[in-house]
Amino acid sequence: MSVKTEVDLTGVKQSNGVWLVKVPKYLSQQWDKATEKGDVGKIAIGKKQGKTEVRFSLNEELTALGDVGEKDASLQVPRDHPFTMQSVGGQTMAAFSQSDTDGISLEGVVVHRAECRPVVNDSYMKLKILQIRDSTKPRRVSQQLERAVTTVFKPVANHDFNMDYDKRKKSEGKMVRAERQVVLDMLFSAFEKHQYYNIKDLVDITKQPVTYLKDILREIGTYNSKGVHKSTWELKPEYRHYQSAEEDEEMQTT
Repeated sequence: MSVKTEVDLTGVKQSNGVWLVKVPKYLSQQWDKATEKGDVGKIAIGKKQGKTEVRFSLNEELTALGDVGEKDASLQVPRDHPFTMQSVGGQTMAAFSQSDTDGISLEGVVVHRAECRPVVNDSYMKLKILQIRDSTKPRRVSQQLERAVTTVFKPVANHDFNMDYDKRKKSEGKMVRAERQVVLDMLFSAFEKHQYYNIKDLVDITKQPVTYLKDILREIGTYNSKGVHKSTWELKPEYRHYQSAEEDEEMQTT
């Protein structure tokens, strides 16, 4: 069943549009270190030779790669990040937000796109060298052991949970035959709701073996091997609580 979620559109009336800005991964990681509602930096918008120039300056407290407050000059991220402005390109894009209660709000329509890029300086080059070194470090290393390890699990042919699953699957797969009258009651009850059923649905309803179920169906039902309701079962005329379309037509003609 699909769940309808209402979108809060009140923020759109108060917004002149939003900017969609792509930032480096390290910059977003530094932003996560900021205290709640703390400033992460400042954006300056100006004009240069008739063109709009946008620049982001990271808060100095967030330049340290370690914890906030560390001032190791050799491990700092760049502060200055000029924007490379891009056109929206005739596309219609919007920004949404989701609250802790799963409420969705439309914050505004994207009016500008930009890419936030660092100024290539000594700090940036040191950062790239550090990132390259980290990326080349092996995630797994081999280690020579002086003696055999006896505290780990030894491989087994089959785990207990696998055997329990197989045992439960076999037990659930076996269908026990119910009394004939009980099965008949279930079938009549089912055919009171719908006129046609395929054998798979009837097996799911009665939980009976297919062979046993078909034996009972042959006594009270008719199998449609062709026509619109091909491969389905329905009750014989003498067991129906309704009249078929053919019977209705005959009565009207009479």
